[in-house]
Amino acid sequence: MKIVLTSPIFPPDLGGPATYVPSLAQYLSERGHDVTVVAFCSDPDPQGWNFRVVSIPRCWMPLRYLKDFFAVWREVKHADLLYINEHLALHVALAGRLRGVPMVIRVCVDGTWEISHRLGWHDDTISDFIHREYDWRVAFARRLQKLWWGWMRRIIAPSAFLRGMVLGHGVSPQRCELIHNAYHGPLEYAPTQADARDALGLPQDRKVLLTICRLMIWKGVDGLIRVLSTLPEDHHLYICGDGDELDNWTAVAESLGVADRVHFLGNVAHAEVMGWIRAADLFLLNSSYEGLSHTLLEVMWMGTPAAVSAVCGNPELIEDRVNGRTFGFQDEAGIRDAIEGILGDPEAAQVYVERSLEKIQDFARDKIFGRTEELFCGIAGRPAPAASGTDTVTAH
Repeated sequence: MKIVLTSPIFPPDLGGPATYVPSLAQYLSERGHDVTVVAFCSDPDPQGWNFRVVSIPRCWMPLRYLKDFFAVWREVKHADLLYINEHLALHVALAGRLRGVPMVIRVCVDGTWEISHRLGWHDDTISDFIHREYDWRVAFARRLQKLWWGWMRRIIAPSAFLRGMVLGHGVSPQRCELIHNAYHGPLEYAPTQADARDALGLPQDRKVLLTICRLMIWKGVDGLIRVLSTLPEDHHLYICGDGDELDNWTAVAESLGVADRVHFLGNVAHAEVMGWIRAADLFLLNSSYEGLSHTLLEVMWMGTPAAVSAVCGNPELIEDRVNGRTFGFQDEAGIRDAIEGILGDPEAAQVYVERSLEKIQDFARDKIFGRTEELFCGIAGRPAPAASGTDTVTAH
């Protein structure tokens, strides 16, 4: 079966689609499918993949979207299925519709919420946005999104929260499939925490707090910085990722006198991210929105305790005081309590790790991607290849 996937980001850039799309494309290619990925890339000529990558390089944004439209138009000419992984999808959905190819879209965010939030049309959280009415600009964006969703054979939601959001827009339950994100990293990771710290040049006696995210306002890194300023000097915060808020959050660290303990690492290669997760004492995620975090799945699999905001898809992975800690978005007292509760109680932290390793079995790559492949084959009217073995986690 010939499958074309689209993505708004691609390695070496960080982000959910940059993790999910290459991993799924590799799986489908290994299963004998002819796979092409059309993606916005900072690398003009990505190499080393077992599938074709058509790179849409950075340029003036309208021109970039036009190039993306024509690239998808070319690639889907003889395709059995177009799988869309972006929230501003009108241009690629239109290319698929004009070609008459069956389409599936994966919804990781309410695109109308994100774009209208970034443009300053409102400042609501996604949970509030779903239930509120706004001016004509948001109403128009919602109509456009509903239009291209209507062209899809199926909509995939990676969390129960996101499926509820899609249904809230009037999509019938029969058209929206709940297929969780999968873990994409190594099944085994040999370096110990001490080895990982040596490789990264980190002192062994330092308390390493880690967050991995795009530096967007709803990721709440400023709240983590404010909490850090109340913690002992040996606590340092490391941030993997880049984005719009870098300068603002750097200024926050400087104003609080903790610039020497806040480390903005920029976009970090995925293989190196694994080392940072292993080196960390605690992973933190203080966001007002998460669909179902790929990074959090990796953290759970790698055996690092986590404390996260209790929003959207996060509670589907981390249950408070069961396999980690949760807190309210920007609840600085709650964040500090979670940090002190985990770092101050190694036995509880180890219980959280063990329970996360049990839970993560349900998010194994072959299990999740097998369901996705089965859905694709059914829509395209093609038989699915023979089943492969299921990957399982090993204790770390």
